[in-house]
Amino acid sequence: MKFDKLQEFRQAAYNHLGKAHDATFELTDAILTTRNAYSLADLSLSPFFRRKWSSIYEALQDSRPKRQKLMQLYIKQMPTQDRPLLAGDHTAWPRPDAVTLQERTIEHTSVTVPGNKPITIGEGYSTIAWVPDDSGNWALPLRHERITSWENPIDKATWQLKQVCEHLPTRPISVWDSEYGCAPFVSKTADIAADILVR
Repeated sequence: MKFDKLQEFRQAAYNHLGKAHDATFELTDAILTTRNAYSLADLSLSPFFRRKWSSIYEALQDSRPKRQKLMQLYIKQMPTQDRPLLAGDHTAWPRPDAVTLQERTIEHTSVTVPGNKPITIGEGYSTIAWVPDDSGNWALPLRHERITSWENPIDKATWQLKQVCEHLPTRPISVWDSEYGCAPFVSKTADIAADILVR
């Protein structure tokens, strides 16, 4: 029964990957099963990625996953008897040496850069994940998206929380880091059907 459910889930996820779905799906399996990958070339050596190494780059360039459909598929996997616990956060991915990378932004970081400033140059990502209360130490990301240079973490998180809550069958408890403990976040999320806790 569990195997049939897993097969059904994998087929549904595959259908929502858009272009280059075969290579993207194999890349996903390679990522999930490779303990340490330091480059895309490492992932191309996975037995689950049965294509030439250049297919990884083509998949990443061509794939346009249907994020809304994937989020709805993930939500269907969540149990409905309890109120879900959602965790949201803003993560910086430092890219100080990637001078040709478009849309780099100034991001807060716990590791200081030259000059002892708690910032870095890179990309910011906003994530909302479901945290199961009885299944160990993992979480299921429902939305994980780049914060572009014309967005800010508060607006992105608000939009993501609204997207998730519209599809949940019960009112969630949503927990956030101290970055979101401000009047703009409280004001912008007031109309969203969630109980929000901020550290």
